[in-house]
Amino acid sequence: MKTNIASAATRKPNLLDRVHEVARVRHLAYRTEQSYVNWIKRFVLFHDMRHPAQMGKIEVEGFLTHLAVRDRVSASTQNQALSAILFLYKHVLNQKLPWLDDVIRAKRPKRIPIVLSRSEITRLFVHLDGTPRLVAGLLYGSGLRLMEALRLRVHDLDFDYGQILIRDGKGGKDRHTVLPSGLIPDIKQHLVLVESIHHSDLERGEGQVKLPSALARKYPTRATAWGWQWVFPSPTFSSDPRDGMVRRHHLYHQRIQRAVSHAVRAAMLNKTATCHTLRHSFATHLLEDGYDIRTVQELLGHKDVKTTMIYTHVMNNGRCGVISPLDRGRIKGGRRGDP
Repeated sequence: MKTNIASAATRKPNLLDRVHEVARVRHLAYRTEQSYVNWIKRFVLFHDMRHPAQMGKIEVEGFLTHLAVRDRVSASTQNQALSAILFLYKHVLNQKLPWLDDVIRAKRPKRIPIVLSRSEITRLFVHLDGTPRLVAGLLYGSGLRLMEALRLRVHDLDFDYGQILIRDGKGGKDRHTVLPSGLIPDIKQHLVLVESIHHSDLERGEGQVKLPSALARKYPTRATAWGWQWVFPSPTFSSDPRDGMVRRHHLYHQRIQRAVSHAVRAAMLNKTATCHTLRHSFATHLLEDGYDIRTVQELLGHKDVKTTMIYTHVMNNGRCGVISPLDRGRIKGGRRGDP
């Protein structure tokens, strides 16, 4: 028995176990970790279970070509697969190979974002209520990404200054954005209910929320503190996929996505709007209201202002304030004007 325990402790982890370990050491998001593991698994299976250490540039490019030609994946999906493979070689296998930097990423087509007009926003919100309406209000009113809204903790909301602190956003950055004053009464009322649920959990010996790893080790008692609780907690408890502990996690993202999708259909909007469309609309409407593009960049958390400039193409006044020659002429309603 002792021999078995000793051998298990000294057993070398397999490749995917190492990917999981390195991803957690580097603090990758859980969804990113799962995505990388799945792509690495597909890469290995595609090459008949050969170990990646025995493969190189030809095999990587062959796999990416297969994804593009046979599976017809998008450029962003192909780049996601490449990122997973580069992570494998650079950080898991620790191979500093010159060909890694020569692998060309697929060129993503430039898409103009879908934006809802102000009247369409009003029609959409008529068909939202409860928690989905509150979350959607933060997506449109604060420019949050969906997961940024769902990962908000109580102490991230600053009612006095009317702002929200986004912790560890995309790219691992923190930022502040506006907290709409029109949402404050509803959020406070929502938090009264959340706090009562939290107190009930504590009375049952539960009520611990997941903390960032370093904080959990240094201040374990903060897991039950009110300020660290999720603003939008899940109605049920679930097992954490990383440490196996049963906790009340934050609200599942698909619940909000389904509610917004249903509202888009109910409002009979002729656009393929999603949760992220609300963030696009936030940026576009701010620019239409005359706010500086650098301000909008900071509120959105964009690394480069060029990313924010895409919204100038969908503003109400057109790309350059151009008036169509048809509107200046005498042709109206598809009829020919007087000669």
